[in-house]
Order: sequence, then structure tokens, then C-alpha cells
Amino acid sequence: MNSLLIMGYSSFDLGIFNEKDIKISVIKKAVKKRLIGFLENGLKWIIFTGNLGFEYWVLEVAKELKEDYEFQIGSIFAFETQGQNWNEANQIKLASFKQVDFVKYAYETYENAGQFRQYNDFLLENTEGAFVFYDEENKTKLKYMVDRMKNTSDYELYLLDFEDLQETFEEMNE
Repeated sequence: MNSLLIMGYSSFDLGIFNEKDIKISVIKKAVKKRLIGFLENGLKWIIFTGNLGFEYWVLEVAKELKEDYEFQIGSIFAFETQGQNWNEANQIKLASFKQVDFVKYAYETYENAGQFRQYNDFLLENTEGAFVFYDEENKTKLKYMVDRMKNTSDYELYLLDFEDLQETFEEMNE
């Protein structure tokens, strides 16, 4: 697989409001293990959409892994205006998504809901698979994209769920 799209829960979805929350270290540990597996199997591109929460934590892990693995990081934002109203701390995180190997904006500004469908189509057509933090027991707006990924032929979907995180947590505490 050449390109892997990253998506997942926001920090708000997870009830994580402090960057020192222990849950983040568990998520990062689980992510690192999975990303190393992808990279050792030839992954060339990790693609982000610039959302806070899971995507940001994966971005931090990916940037650390660039020291040991050769791959590219890309951010494909829906809109050039994404995050313009975010607070200062989140603006810094947004800047991290822009300090990667490739940055592109699907649209300059929001005009209509159809743009989201076209944007999602583009993401699915230009990646070969996705690594998504999503649990069927905790449905959010991610359900739409997860269902689309499942129904796209020749598209590989790798899920991280709460059970995976529980296993990682237990490993960390052995």
C-alpha cells in the first residue's frame, strides 16, 4: 500500500481536554505500533485531513517515525479557511499539519454541502486504505466515511477501537 488516510475521533468525542491526559499516551503507543507495521510493509504516504484529536496525535507519532523510516506526510484540507477561528493552542496544532511534505486545499471556502461529498470522494479515490480510530459501539459523524470505506472495492480499512486501546494500556502496565 502506497497511501494511507488517517481519520478518527476528535478530542471532544473522546472527552480529552488536556494534552497531558494518559489516554493520549495509550493512543500514541497503539498508533506507533500500527504505523511501524504499515511502514515496514512499504507504506509511502500518510495522509491527514487536519482534524484535531486522533489525527493530530497520529501526526505527532508520524513525525517522530520520520527519523527512522522513509515516507512522506501529506495534509489535504477540505477548505483553505479550515481552523481560522480556532484558539491559539489549536492554531499551533493546525500549523503542524501544514509543516509536512505536501499540503493541498480542496476548496478555498465553504459554499455548499456537496463540497464535503466531493472532498470525501477525492480522499477515497486517492488513497488505497485508511487507518481509522472508530468503534461501532460509539457512532459519530465518522460512521458515514467508515461505511463508504467498507463499500469501496479494493479499499483497505484498518480500525483502531477501544478494545485495542485497552490491550495497549494493559501491555503498558505489565
